Amino acid sequence: MEVIKTKIEGPLIIEPKVFGDNRGYFYESYNAKEFAEKVDPSIVFVQDNQSYSTYGVLRGLHFQRPPHAQAKLVRVIQGRVMDVAVDIRKGSPTYGQYVSVELSGENHRQLFIPKGFAHGFVVLSETALFQYKCDNLYEPSSEGALAWDDADIAIEWPLSEEQIKLSEKDKHHAGLKDFDSPFEYEQL
Repeated sequence: MEVIKTKIEGPLIIEPKVFGDNRGYFYESYNAKEFAEKVDPSIVFVQDNQSYSTYGVLRGLHFQRPPHAQAKLVRVIQGRVMDVAVDIRKGSPTYGQYVSVELSGENHRQLFIPKGFAHGFVVLSETALFQYKCDNLYEPSSEGALAWDDADIAIEWPLSEEQIKLSEKDKHHAGLKDFDSPFEYEQL
């Protein structure tokens, strides 16, 4: 696997080696030993999640507060999404900035999102099957989120507001100005 740094310290793009021929393809989507060597030896994934969404569905920008914070390794099995990680670590030189990457069933890319980042994605294909690993179990009382359309973050979503489909919950999150982050920046 190849690990590619992003413009923000922390999130990493992971490109697996894909072996393809006229029958299709094969690749290792996750290898604990290689992940520990190339990304972070302290990460132990304990939960896998999967979502199915249609065109225009936007999920995010979500995170879990400590002590239930989660690092995630996200990928798309089928379809295409724009995936986003927003730095919400107090004191970080990139606080409030974001990284975006297209993940698809064709490019096989993955995005590693460490703790201290809000995460979201929007579906760009007719449907998308999205899968991710977490290093901590889901804890409803620790849920947190930021507004997907916060002007201070200024994410350049590739769809218009009219095309975006949100859950009722995701329509009502606070922006960065009204947010007291529970995460502290620790230089890696």
